[in-house]
Amino acid sequence: MNDAIRHYDELLAEHYSWMVGVPFEQKAAEQKALLEELGLTPGRHGTAIDLGAGPGYQSAALADLGYGRVLAIDTSRTLLDELDAQKGTRPIEPLFADMRRFADHAAPGSVDAIVCMGDALTHLQAHKDISGILTDAGTTLAPGGRLILTFRDMSEALTGLDRFIPVQSDADRVMVCFLEYEPETVLVHDLIHSRTADGWAMRKSSYRKLRVSSDEIVRQLEALGFKIDVNRMAGRMWAISAQKVR
Repeated sequence: MNDAIRHYDELLAEHYSWMVGVPFEQKAAEQKALLEELGLTPGRHGTAIDLGAGPGYQSAALADLGYGRVLAIDTSRTLLDELDAQKGTRPIEPLFADMRRFADHAAPGSVDAIVCMGDALTHLQAHKDISGILTDAGTTLAPGGRLILTFRDMSEALTGLDRFIPVQSDADRVMVCFLEYEPETVLVHDLIHSRTADGWAMRKSSYRKLRVSSDEIVRQLEALGFKIDVNRMAGRMWAISAQKVR
């Protein structure tokens, strides 16, 4: 099993929405504004694909931008169930599947937009998996279609106490992660303390994220015939927006 899939199944999925810290509709509206900033315009559109959709913030944003069909792909049944419960009448189709095989679910040249946001890219097992997704995006997107990626650029290693990251906290839960940098990956240790009837209890798990740089993504996209429109920080994430031109 993929390390990230195991980690989400064993620990993170049940705490994910709490980690985000805001209600579903508020986060969806925030993501809609970000997607507009990164090149998607409101209107009547065809199919969009959300890779690593989680509980569906970007999927909802795509539907609210006017995409008539949104395929939301993830490997967490827990998070896809949350999406199904929250999506309302939006034309979102949750799909429990490996995002590396997303092209199995769409005909070549049939998709208007593909997004892969948050930590989804870094959750892949190898850099070749990223290359495969980029290649399949070039095949699946229609001419003029857009690929939007956001990810944490962990190419530069944190040191010392900077490797301890507070994630979220309230009166009943506290989450902290600790990072260990390796040549190709970062070993992420998540620790969650929860208040119970018997006192505080700690759960912990670790998994590896890929160290991904924007330069490597841009080089591959340009070689595939994409035009890069955005390549910069957007909030705490690196953002790349690219249009298929051939």
